[in-house]
Amino acid sequence: MHISHFERHYATRIGWLRAAVLGANDGIVSTASLVLGIAAANADSGQILLTGVAGLVAGAMSMAAGEYVSVSSQSDTEAADISRERKELANDWQLERSELKAIYVERGLEAKLAEQVADQLMAHDALAAHARDELGLSGIHQARPIQAAFVSATTFAAGAALPLALTWYSPPEMTVSVVAAGSLLSLTLLGGLAARTGGARVIIGAGRVTLWGAVAMAATAAVGKLFGVIV
Repeated sequence: MHISHFERHYATRIGWLRAAVLGANDGIVSTASLVLGIAAANADSGQILLTGVAGLVAGAMSMAAGEYVSVSSQSDTEAADISRERKELANDWQLERSELKAIYVERGLEAKLAEQVADQLMAHDALAAHARDELGLSGIHQARPIQAAFVSATTFAAGAALPLALTWYSPPEMTVSVVAAGSLLSLTLLGGLAARTGGARVIIGAGRVTLWGAVAMAATAAVGKLFGVIV
C-alpha cells in the first residue's frame, strides 16, 4: 500500500523568503534614509519626493540585477558540480559507490546496511543520490535567479513606496518625524512577519530589523543635517 506524505516545511520558503525580506527591508530603509537625509538638509517637498522616487527606481533595478547575478553564480556552481559528478559516475562507478557508502556509515549506519542503501539509491538515481548526499544539493534549495530577481525588485519597490507615501501625505514640517516613525513601525511588522513565516522567534526578528533600520536612518539624517548647516 502506498502512503502519500505531504508536509510543509519552512525550508521550502528559503529561496523566495530571503529575497522578499531583503528587498522589502532594503526598500524601506534606503528610501526612508534618503528622504530623511534630504529633509534634514532643509530641501523642499518636491526635491524630497524626487529623490525618493529616484531611489525607488534605482534601488529596485539594482536589487534585481544584484540578485540575478549572485544567484546565477550559485546556479552555475551547482551545475558545474553536477556535471563533474556525472562524469565521475561514468568513469568510476565503484569508487562513487564506496563514497556514498562511506557517507552513510559516517551518519550512523552499519557498513552492511550502508552498502545496501548506497546500492539501492544508485540503482534508482545515482546522480540524484550523490547530488543530495555528497554535494548537499536538493530541489528545495535550488538556486532560481529569475525568481530571486523578480521577488527582490518587487518587494523593494513595495517597501520603498511606504516612506514615499508618508512623505506625500505628511505636512512639510512633520516629514522627518512621520517618515521615521512610520518606517520604523513598518520594519517592525516586516521583521515579525518574516520571522513568523520562516519559523523563527517574532520578537528577535522584529527587533533586529528595527534596530538596524533606525541606525541607518539616524546616520543618514545626521549627514543631511550637517550638509544643510554647511550649505
